[in-house]
Amino acid sequence: SLKGSKVISSGINAEYGELKSAVLCLKCNSIKPERAHHCSVCKRCVRKMDHHCPWVNNCVGQQNQKFFILFTFYIFTISAHAMYMAVQKIVNCSDSEWRSCGSLSPPVSLMLLTILLFIALLFGLFTGIMFGTQIYAIMDDQTGIEKLKNETATWERLTWKQNLQEVFGKQVGCTWLLPVMPSHLAPGPKMHLNKFQV
Repeated sequence: SLKGSKVISSGINAEYGELKSAVLCLKCNSIKPERAHHCSVCKRCVRKMDHHCPWVNNCVGQQNQKFFILFTFYIFTISAHAMYMAVQKIVNCSDSEWRSCGSLSPPVSLMLLTILLFIALLFGLFTGIMFGTQIYAIMDDQTGIEKLKNETATWERLTWKQNLQEVFGKQVGCTWLLPVMPSHLAPGPKMHLNKFQV
């Protein structure tokens, strides 16, 4: 988005190749990479910014989207497991008429299990929906902010599989479920300014 930005010219950089023009963010006074948006909370531009998340007190963007998705997936999985365990406990205790269900009285046990079920359902629904919308946004190659602003794609659109590989890593495998940085996003000498990988 060019709102709040100014196009500036730049010279040739022999090490990184030619950079014909760049966009300057007027809010943080730095070069704004392609598909970056300025976060008013973080006070900086974030490439492929989806949203500012108060849970993690940070913006969700290109460099940490995998970690946010895994965070929501892990919480969803734990919530589903807690619901399963609570329902199983209620069924087992009601079958034995609450005789072999611990030292707490049946009403207290039932109340605590009901609270656990409610909290697990609440967190499970919220994180499940967040997980689904994030995966859909990746496959659609459009961030939440780009959708809200109704921005048209000026970048090269990739297939849904290529988009997933951009976030989770080039090799499909167990590292997709681990909180490790994909090698193509890790900082190092392969990051070039002319590709605006920030």
